Amino acid sequence: MKRKNEFFDEIFLGDCLQVIPKIGNNSVDLIYVDPPFFTQKEHTLKSRKDKHYFSFDDRWTSLDDYSNYIEERLVKCKDVLKDSGVIFFHCDSSANFIARTLLNKVFGIQNFVSEIVWTYKRWSNSTKALLPAHQTIFLFSKSKTFKFNHIFTDYSKTTNLDQILQKRVRDKSGTVVYMRDEKGNVVLGDEKKGVPLSDVWDIPFLNPKAKERCGYPTQKPILLLERIIELCTDEDDLVLDPFCGSGTTLVASKLLNRRYLGIDKSKDAVELSENRVKELIKTNSALLDNGINSFSDNKDFVAKWLGDLDFKIVHRNSGIDCFYTDINFGIIPIKIQRTNESLSSAIEKIKKSSKSKFKLMIVIKTSDDELLKNDTFSSDVVIVEHFTFALTNRMN
Repeated sequence: MKRKNEFFDEIFLGDCLQVIPKIGNNSVDLIYVDPPFFTQKEHTLKSRKDKHYFSFDDRWTSLDDYSNYIEERLVKCKDVLKDSGVIFFHCDSSANFIARTLLNKVFGIQNFVSEIVWTYKRWSNSTKALLPAHQTIFLFSKSKTFKFNHIFTDYSKTTNLDQILQKRVRDKSGTVVYMRDEKGNVVLGDEKKGVPLSDVWDIPFLNPKAKERCGYPTQKPILLLERIIELCTDEDDLVLDPFCGSGTTLVASKLLNRRYLGIDKSKDAVELSENRVKELIKTNSALLDNGINSFSDNKDFVAKWLGDLDFKIVHRNSGIDCFYTDINFGIIPIKIQRTNESLSSAIEKIKKSSKSKFKLMIVIKTSDDELLKNDTFSSDVVIVEHFTFALTNRMN
């Protein structure tokens, strides 16, 4: 048996209830718990790479059975957590009420730090309820001396930055006013870092075609775990995931130069985690990198060429700009030829994106390009000259 703090960058096969005590008390800086959610289902998913099925059973005889299971493991987690450490507990509406109760009991209600709402856009089958679009992550500390790194985000567009940058003081009546110098000019304060990170995190759910997606049920995005780890640890700190599943926490830890420990009772999960830690494949988010407004550009671009046509915008797809619904042809994908894009390239892109699912595809021709014979592309692709291009072309 290794001595305290000698365990790191390892993944263990087994039940975390038996494995955690071997780590050593007061040795872990952060614990991320993503346990079964009490969904009363067996979760199964097939990987794209090798068509391997990953699954885990989330069925329980009763809520008490589930509660006892979680509480026993939370007690062990608390033992190995440093006084400066924190625990993030990930759950959804299936049992978030019992998770909060158990965390209050084990860690103390006085050590509750935050309730994080992870929100995302994700379609599901319609049910007689509102569409689920978030999960909950409870953040608890072991003591009041826990480590916390402030993260700042951009100001809202409605924020008056000129006012934010001005220094404030209280006047004789105690009212907050802008500080002015001897000449009556407003005094600027120190440079602002931005808005402190809130407890609502808009981080995209993993796209089905994301490079980091490995086919494991309930896989979380690396971007989510990176934010968690950056918030409450420093480089070389030790991160523990007692239900590591696909290994996302371990991958995020390694990318951020943290040490890690993973535990899972599934042999497939352990092997998958080991492979992912070696490969370190991460998918970036265009939404987070460029902002939500970057997606409005496509809407403006399509509207420029199609006007008030009743279309549905398609984002993040180089082959389809929008869909139009016709009573005879059903859903019709439309691709608008870009500047410096050949017509043949536009045709190939819409065909590749459509994958022969539609009766008709339309390419809007917007520039003077090569003329194509009918036999150079399939008959289900129709080339339509845009009015502006056609008129300009005939006037010249």
